[in-house]
Amino acid sequence: MEKLSFDSFTKKIYIKTSLEKLYWSWATSEGISTWFLSKAQYFDAAGQPRNLDEQIQAGDAYIWEWHNWDGQEKGTVLKANGTDCIEIVFADPSKVSITLEDKGTAVLLTLKQYDIPTDEESMLNIHHGCSNGWTFWLANLKAYLEHGILLNETEFDLRDIPLAGFQFVNM
Repeated sequence: MEKLSFDSFTKKIYIKTSLEKLYWSWATSEGISTWFLSKAQYFDAAGQPRNLDEQIQAGDAYIWEWHNWDGQEKGTVLKANGTDCIEIVFADPSKVSITLEDKGTAVLLTLKQYDIPTDEESMLNIHHGCSNGWTFWLANLKAYLEHGILLNETEFDLRDIPLAGFQFVNM
């Protein structure tokens, strides 16, 4: 049995969709902006922007922006095999890997965030914050792909609430 620790966590979810649709949902600006982000920009290794429907590749850089948060997340794509595996630097220095397994009537999505520093601030903001966040966002992805609905808050502006990211479950 894997031991729980503050330097990593794993989240899994079955989603009734095709492997191709699920990969597109992570690997293109167009896809990831439908269920997760307000804006996603990817840049190839030469610094040129990728088209909205163009798949990411290892060596790309990204800039992500969310609804209800004014900050940006910037990182790099470490792996993107075009079918079932993506790995990125996220909340630097930590990394996130997404693997997809076709299970016939559904795809098993496994998200692992690892290389999380174990100082108090990182344990709170990265381990606790990201673990809670990914739990919601994976449920949002499932709701979107299986039922065509989004659960994240886009009607109410939560940016002026200092602890919104820790209190609202659908941030």
